[in-house]
Amino acid sequence: MNCDFVALANAGVRALQPYQPGKPIEELQRELGLDHVVKLASNENPLGPSKRVIEACHRAVVDITRYPDSSAYLLKAALSERLDLTPEQITLGNGSNDVLDLIARVFLSTGTSAVFSQHAFIVYPIAAQACGARAIVTPAQNWGHDLQAMADAIEEDTRVVFVANPNNPTGTSVSEKELDHFLQQVPENVLVVLDEAYFEYAQSGMQSDSGASDGLGLLKRYQNLIVTRTFSKAYGLAALRVGYSVSQPAIADLLNRVRAPFNVNSLALASAEAVLDDEGYLTEGRRINQEGMKQVSQGLQQLGLSFIPSLGNFLCFETQGEAMPVYQQLLQRGVIVRPIGIYEMPNHLRVSIGLPKENDLFIEALSQLI
Repeated sequence: MNCDFVALANAGVRALQPYQPGKPIEELQRELGLDHVVKLASNENPLGPSKRVIEACHRAVVDITRYPDSSAYLLKAALSERLDLTPEQITLGNGSNDVLDLIARVFLSTGTSAVFSQHAFIVYPIAAQACGARAIVTPAQNWGHDLQAMADAIEEDTRVVFVANPNNPTGTSVSEKELDHFLQQVPENVLVVLDEAYFEYAQSGMQSDSGASDGLGLLKRYQNLIVTRTFSKAYGLAALRVGYSVSQPAIADLLNRVRAPFNVNSLALASAEAVLDDEGYLTEGRRINQEGMKQVSQGLQQLGLSFIPSLGNFLCFETQGEAMPVYQQLLQRGVIVRPIGIYEMPNHLRVSIGLPKENDLFIEALSQLI
């Protein structure tokens, strides 16, 4: 075979490196023969699924020979009531990553640009580059978004600005006042994508002067705003992949034109609808995260390691040197965290907040390396 298939791909895709997820537990067990592994790498909810989700899956599984409801009527109705908006404003995705990709596909192409911050979520450059768009990356400020620098970086060909709030992997956030001031400066023909994947955790841990904003409150004032959220984090549906965006109906209509007809499966739809009403599950998850955040923070402090304060369900900490050797040694001890050199942070690791015992195992393993 002599055909160079790589040469057939568009230039943006040829230059891409695939997204690297956190190492699976099963993979590490196979590699090292470990019986017990703690995974704190992918910002997953450590509580396990809501009982309502399990029941919803049992009810929905009998119809898996049927295609799912492509309109997601019931879930959109539930979200509309909960969030005080209309179904026409909602676009569903196979996780919020899918929605971010839809936004890029609709609004970015060769000859356009996208603005995002240094250390921001890696999907932004991947989505932009795959569409042939030019990336404008602004320097971070205290590991987080410098919104003024991002506003100043917008050019004539800019179509999309991505803002993660809280940001992954650093956990930093911007306040509603800061975001409002930023949006006032953005031209109306430039879309601002406010990625609120960790919104539910941020709201439970927010402080009056520095907490992350609720982007939905700004939608009526800024028609170029798109807010994305997910059920993968606080709602515990990471494996089922269901996320959504909220925007003006005209924007949602465009996104739905390129959305795959059945991009969210039936079990995911039923589960999202069920967990949305499970306030007890959300409250318990927030409590576990708040207590775990204190536990891990204190452990890192006792080890003399600095970390970036976070409003998510993870912490980014400095390893006093190259992080990869520490990451590898933690793997040897059965603890999976996340290396983030790809985010231009080679001396940091990101650890997800787990259950109390999991957090203890992480701190104990780390203490043996410091």
